[in-house]
Amino acid sequence: MPDIIETNPKILSGQPVLKGTRIPIARVVALFVQGYKVKDFKRDYPYLKITKKDIENIFSYYTTLAAK
Repeated sequence: MPDIIETNPKILSGQPVLKGTRIPIARVVALFVQGYKVKDFKRDYPYLKITKKDIENIFSYYTTLAAK
């Protein structure tokens, strides 16, 4: 699991989220599929330190989950 992702049964019933937040990974993927760019994410969530590499790791992790 990439460092930017965490799961905790006490946060959103254990759904994978961005570390330190309650933002589900599925939400991040959905936003980028709809055309979000890293700059858009930084604008809407200025407290996050998210990079293009983080997004790549999130997509990789998400596709692995979807394949199960």
